Amino acid sequence: MARWRVGVDSGGTFTDVCLFDEDDGRVEVWKVSSTPDDPSRGIAQGVEEGMRRVAPEAAQPGAPITYFGHGTTVATNALIQHRGVKTGLVTTDGFRDLLEIGRQKRPDLYDMQADKPPTLVPRDLRFQVAERVRHDGRIDAALDEDAVRAAARALKAAEVKAIAVSFLYGFIRPEHEARAVAILREEMPEVFISAGHEIAPEFREFERLSTVVLNAYLGPVMRRYIERLTPRLRDLGMTATPHLTQSNGGVIGFGTAAAMPVRAVLSGPSTGVVGAQAIGELAGFPDLITFDMGGTSTDVALLNGGQCKLASEATVHGYPIKAPMLDIHTVGAGGGSIAYIDGGGLLKVGPRSCGADPGPVCYGRGNTEPATTDANVVLQTLNPEYLLAGRMKIDQSLAKGAIAGMAERLGLGVMETAQGIISVVTANMARAIRVISIQRGYDPRDYTLMAFGGAGPLHAARLAIELDMKRVLVPRNPGILCAMGLLLTDLRADFAATRLMPATEASVADVAQAFEGLEARAEEWFAHEEIAPGDRGLTRTADIRYAGQNYELPVPLPPGPVTAETIAALAAGFTESHRQRYGFVAEEEPIQLVTLRLEATGRVAKAKLASHPDAGPDATGAIIGKREVWFPEAGGFVETPIYSRDALHPGNRFVGPAIVEQMDTTTVVLPGMTARVDSYLNLILEVAA
Repeated sequence: MARWRVGVDSGGTFTDVCLFDEDDGRVEVWKVSSTPDDPSRGIAQGVEEGMRRVAPEAAQPGAPITYFGHGTTVATNALIQHRGVKTGLVTTDGFRDLLEIGRQKRPDLYDMQADKPPTLVPRDLRFQVAERVRHDGRIDAALDEDAVRAAARALKAAEVKAIAVSFLYGFIRPEHEARAVAILREEMPEVFISAGHEIAPEFREFERLSTVVLNAYLGPVMRRYIERLTPRLRDLGMTATPHLTQSNGGVIGFGTAAAMPVRAVLSGPSTGVVGAQAIGELAGFPDLITFDMGGTSTDVALLNGGQCKLASEATVHGYPIKAPMLDIHTVGAGGGSIAYIDGGGLLKVGPRSCGADPGPVCYGRGNTEPATTDANVVLQTLNPEYLLAGRMKIDQSLAKGAIAGMAERLGLGVMETAQGIISVVTANMARAIRVISIQRGYDPRDYTLMAFGGAGPLHAARLAIELDMKRVLVPRNPGILCAMGLLLTDLRADFAATRLMPATEASVADVAQAFEGLEARAEEWFAHEEIAPGDRGLTRTADIRYAGQNYELPVPLPPGPVTAETIAALAAGFTESHRQRYGFVAEEEPIQLVTLRLEATGRVAKAKLASHPDAGPDATGAIIGKREVWFPEAGGFVETPIYSRDALHPGNRFVGPAIVEQMDTTTVVLPGMTARVDSYLNLILEVAA
């Protein structure tokens, strides 16, 4: 009997399932509509249907599922929609209002009307207690335990469901925070409690406070979700230990995810980058810009030499989060993004989305505002009759009617308006890619665009032309790459310690001691996750800046013991990174080490993608029909061959215009483009020189 590894990515519109047979390398995929009211229901349905319909042998009682990985948008959606729980805060005397004061920066420097996101803890639920630790670890004032008990009783009377504890220098000496947490748990054992030294033990008081408040705010939501999902998986007969994706691209157990939901805010997008990294390496394209377009948003990232940089801090939907995450940039542009005409009479698209329910107008579920998907259905780049290989019927006439109303207001034709929607979406996505490339010193023309997500291949060709990129790589199963990425990633945990010190030989002993402490914490994690010694890996980095700078750059440590040469190598690495990012170096300025980081990796057995023999260039056997498709490059409708992705074989070649259909996505090949299939069944589009 086959042994199966299962990856599930639960998005805002669709839930994707990837099944991998460990014995023969077979990959099977399935896709169902998400269930926003209870995402665990859609996951269970997707796994059950996928196993029964595409791998019936896996649905038999006792079928060995050796691994279950899961990416989710539960935490993200709860944050976007502000559906977390009623949360309280206990902090150092004098810092009650820090959560609102922040950095005193407007979200947009020149927008005088810019709105700040809502404060997640109202002022009457923020309590300050006497305690003070100095920056060097000395205690100036002991913790007022009576004040903590009084705060606990007031919060209990207010019926809060979660409490955040964050003291000014809790990351230097955590004793006060730990004691406050103990008191709160004595008084309120049923409440979810987060402490700064456990969630974000780093300097910068506002960002640390924001992170621990977010963790508390989302904690009961994630815990409730996991409590619902676990029995559903058990009912399917699944005995494998389930794992959840982190924002850093690794996976953690459900228990850790329930305690640290803030580390899963970018759970879904991160696995797409992991999958892209593995496929790009096999295909021979290590320098990638990933383009993951789903139903609600588009996520982009840059991989240089096959590696995506890790950010130690990010702002997600207006809230700073100090947690390791892959450097992914997100914009509100997806298949469900709604088109509208603004007050100035201009066509705009997104970030508002119609989601899975009611979905685009063509779904026929009551929506009357056209979305990006409706524009593609009208242009007939998408099949005008059905999606998901016939499983989901759609109504093109409804989409045409909605776009016709918009066209009349704009004074344009229906087709020109539909194409205008696509052009606006393309511009939005190109702007996102410029943020992670040009604005950081990288030329997108030097990279291959890897398109995935349900809508990525549909828009990739035009996006590549917009950015003057010459090559697009579409993996074999782009619509479920995030789910597949779950089968290609390792267990991972990140540990950090802030230690402000000069990047000189005098700091060797302090740096070595700090890493010894981090390694001890990593060893505890290895033991907790039951990772065999031979499967353990450690990677060290340091966040470095010029003394007085506000922000740091991460620099990897060379292997081996920490010596004077190690510090010199860090300084040299920082100088080169600074030149890359900012275009200059300040040779006279002292260099300062800020935060030391340790990434612990527990290697697990992964899906292995198989290579296939060359079948020759003739792709005509994959043509399953023709239809009229609107191509502005050709001046209107063009009779276009439709290729079945399932019938394309390694070595096959064809030229655009062409449409490639498969269950999980549609790929558009523009006029003048060439397409070929490589040995790993990737579809590679190239722009004519």
